[in-house]
Amino acid sequence: MQTLLRTPLYERHVAAGARLVPFAGWEMPVQYEGVVAEHRAVRADCGVFDVSHMGEFHVDGPSALEFLQGLLSNDLSRIGVGRAQYTLLTTDDGGIVDDLIAYELEPGCYLLVVNASNREPDFAWLKERELRGSDVRDASDEYGMLAVQGPRALERLGLEPADAFTFVMGEVDGVECLIARTGYTGEHGVELICPDEDVVALWDAVVARGAMPCGLGARDTLRLEMCYPLHGNDITTETDAISAGLGWACALEKDFSGAEQLRRLKAEGPERKLVPFVMEEKAVPRQGMTVEGGGEVTSGTHSPMLDRGIGMAYVPAGRSQPQSELVVDVRGRPRRGRIVTKPIYRRD
Repeated sequence: MQTLLRTPLYERHVAAGARLVPFAGWEMPVQYEGVVAEHRAVRADCGVFDVSHMGEFHVDGPSALEFLQGLLSNDLSRIGVGRAQYTLLTTDDGGIVDDLIAYELEPGCYLLVVNASNREPDFAWLKERELRGSDVRDASDEYGMLAVQGPRALERLGLEPADAFTFVMGEVDGVECLIARTGYTGEHGVELICPDEDVVALWDAVVARGAMPCGLGARDTLRLEMCYPLHGNDITTETDAISAGLGWACALEKDFSGAEQLRRLKAEGPERKLVPFVMEEKAVPRQGMTVEGGGEVTSGTHSPMLDRGIGMAYVPAGRSQPQSELVVDVRGRPRRGRIVTKPIYRRD
């Protein structure tokens, strides 16, 4: 039996009464006070998530940009130092190895933050394809990471407003960290990356400033209300960016792994599309449930803000228009839903 890994904040989670569950090889908090309370705290005020299980790779060297441009879907040359970019690591046939965020620390020096469950395969994928003059290093064990999210996040941390997908080196209550205007909730907020040994002090400082501890349960309901994909559910090596609605993260004018296939798919139109939907009848859709007419739910939950079932599903392209009806087989019972436009939840 695999021994579960623990982040440096494990004792803090236990002391706070978190319910701990296995996730991507880690023992992680799924909730503290409860998913709904934590979700609403992030939508109304401020929550903090331990995301120290995420992977961090340094890619350095005179060929680092050329190397990453050939493997990542987005155009890294557009960002510059102090900026970050959402991008995809793609296979030669356009499948999605992972979705990640790339940060340009200085010219020729990049930080990639990857999904915890993909840390080892991503690293192997990159390492096997290194160019001369580029070096990929897995620095995941050196860092702790917190996501502080919500409309009052910056105010509670005493930080000045900043544009999304920018970052600076700074400090929060004496703890030096990379402060990035990124997140997975659709709210204002930051992700803080600091040395592994400092993350407990950083957590204590953030909680003392009024952020509610939040677990993976709320992280999932928050991202799904915004239609942010989850790798392993909504996107995989067997799915592509065009069908998944991630064409905006693909610079199809440059050459990268799978670009030719993705250009063809965009021109011809995909056979199926990933669509967001809201249940019209009382039911909670779940991953793997079938959709009438040929389709499958990839993510589903109960939305704390809408108080109804929501989800994402792949359906035939001809049946993917917003406002179209969709029928989900919920444990043998057909339940009606409606395709909507992204995001599923909008603040009034």
